Amino acid sequence: MCHMAACALLSYVSIVFLKIVPFQRIKSMSQFLRIATLSIVFCASVVGGNISLKYLPVSFNQAVGATTPFFTALFAYLMTLKREAWITYLCLVPVVGGVVIASGGEPMFHLFGFIMCIGATAARAFKSVLQGVLLSSEGEKLNSMNLLLYMSPIALVVLLPAAIIMEPNVLEVTVSLGIEHRYMTILLLLNSTMAYGANLCNFLVTKHTSALTLQVLGNAKGAVAVVISILIFRNPVTFTGLAGYTMTVMGVVAYGEAKRRYK
Repeated sequence: MCHMAACALLSYVSIVFLKIVPFQRIKSMSQFLRIATLSIVFCASVVGGNISLKYLPVSFNQAVGATTPFFTALFAYLMTLKREAWITYLCLVPVVGGVVIASGGEPMFHLFGFIMCIGATAARAFKSVLQGVLLSSEGEKLNSMNLLLYMSPIALVVLLPAAIIMEPNVLEVTVSLGIEHRYMTILLLLNSTMAYGANLCNFLVTKHTSALTLQVLGNAKGAVAVVISILIFRNPVTFTGLAGYTMTVMGVVAYGEAKRRYK
């Protein structure tokens, strides 16, 4: 919620006061509905991912998230009829197959957590394709900073009542933590600023490459998160699970090579 407020504020300052990019108005109701849908799906992906972390270790959560390119390729075809070279789709097989293997060998598997994680993964893929449409479609094209400016307040409006209902004491806890820990406010602002930068870079990568490439690149981050999770939290990993993670990473590498050769 704080991240969305920061994104809205920083986007407004960058566009209106600093004039880094020209201000763009919403041109149609269709465009507004797409932006609103993007904001709601974004919230669903974040909330679903956070809920899944309550039931699944970070390593397994990241492994399931590695299937995002598969969902992205599916949504990209259904929404834009955009096809990749057959070898590119073939490279997604080990990405998905690795997660299936890791699921079977995960000692801390939880069905509800797995369902929430898959739902968040599909929502993240749909969001990537939809933001690609908003950033590149003729007639309704927005630049990355303006898209953040419009989607952030909508996401904030969606998350605020949800946070109040699901976490009724969230404001009291936040204020008390800010008083108890003098650097809490600074860290929160820093974290929100970094979230703004991450979302802006996310949009720029989508605009200049593709939604599918964005998600495959994100799997590299997932592989790092798996290793860090195992080192920090010491959650158990079986040989089968490790083999699945390895297959997923190899699929990511193969995808990158296929895109380089057949673009």
